[in-house]
Amino acid sequence: MPENEETPGPSVRTLAFMAIPAVAIGIVSALVLWLLDTVSGLLEDWVWQTLPATFGADQSTPWWIFIVLTVTGAAVGLVVQFVPGHAGEDSATTELATNPPKLYVVPGLLLAVLLSLAGGVSLGPENPIIAVNSAIAVAALARLGGKIPQPVVVLLASAATIGALFGTPVAAALVLTGMVAAVKAPGSLWDKMFLPLTAAGTAALTMHLLGGSSIAFELPSMESIEPIDVLTGAVVAVGAALVGILAAWLLPFVHRAFHALKYPIVFTTLGGAVLGLLGIIGGPITLFKGLEQTGELLDDPGGYTAGELALFAAVKVVALLIAASAGFRGGRIFPTVFIGAALGLLAAALIPDMPISLAVASATLGMTLAATRDGWIAIFLAVALVGDVVVLPLLCVLILPVWLLVTRAPKLVVSTPDPVLPKPSTAR
Repeated sequence: MPENEETPGPSVRTLAFMAIPAVAIGIVSALVLWLLDTVSGLLEDWVWQTLPATFGADQSTPWWIFIVLTVTGAAVGLVVQFVPGHAGEDSATTELATNPPKLYVVPGLLLAVLLSLAGGVSLGPENPIIAVNSAIAVAALARLGGKIPQPVVVLLASAATIGALFGTPVAAALVLTGMVAAVKAPGSLWDKMFLPLTAAGTAALTMHLLGGSSIAFELPSMESIEPIDVLTGAVVAVGAALVGILAAWLLPFVHRAFHALKYPIVFTTLGGAVLGLLGIIGGPITLFKGLEQTGELLDDPGGYTAGELALFAAVKVVALLIAASAGFRGGRIFPTVFIGAALGLLAAALIPDMPISLAVASATLGMTLAATRDGWIAIFLAVALVGDVVVLPLLCVLILPVWLLVTRAPKLVVSTPDPVLPKPSTAR
């Protein structure tokens, strides 16, 4: 065969047939995420609105913040230490998509994430919910006698969950392009992308029909691009990336310090208490996964002083490190987005005449790229956060020096697994 002749891809019939499980995986993945969001939201309202009112307090009352976070830490510690499967792998040691756990691990993992989300812990649901949906998809197709290879099923579940999380299949396409391109299968890249996009699109549509939240904010648009914007945008993006690199460098040390206490019930409770103190310092806006709180910041960008914005960003960085290190289960992307938004608003307050959408997009780009080492998701989140496509060509230039900065820097993940608890068995 000539070198320039492309290997034929799967037939139309094969793609159409395979689209059926892809659609099913998309729907189920979105439903699981929606149920987790709904139940955690109801529990959050009860813990932070209804219950404190009976004691004459509210969500801003310092002692209530401390009690809730400490109790949340103890509850998650009990799950991690005693529930079968130990709530899955330590989230600090996992990437966005990883090998799926066995089904017996899923209840404990869901319970730990539910408690963390409702209790105000600074982690998102992304890593655990991808693991849960992958486990469900693999087990379901295996029981139905499906002949789809497990790596493909995991890829579809990951794509579906990412599409549901961000409300668009574009996010899944960007995040998984490298993974899909590496698949050794005949056909073009779009042949390989067909099924993941089917799963992601179905999941995103299902979430919209269910009324789920997505990353979609709007800031005053840039009217034009000036040469100075390249310089100021680069300064902000690099500065935010340095914050992310510092957090990534500190994470293993903080993780090791907590896990030296050996027992999850001990170090997770301690972590909750520290998060409670941080919540008192930063206020309720620095609690939780950060998506709704990012909306609060961007809805009133001029409502905070530079000192307040610096405090919010600093507290959230430390809270993210503590939450990720102390045994809580959750992802790091949503808190990272909040930090990027706070740093961007801080930059807009400090740099005269810098467009606010450029400031927020640049800081989000730098912070997310340092945390995830994924240029596609960094650009996507930066543009989605400000709702201004004018910044897109600028970001495609700004990402180049930032990538040179972060490419050899540590990642925001702990490379060594938790030595305290055994990994969930794969024998079942």
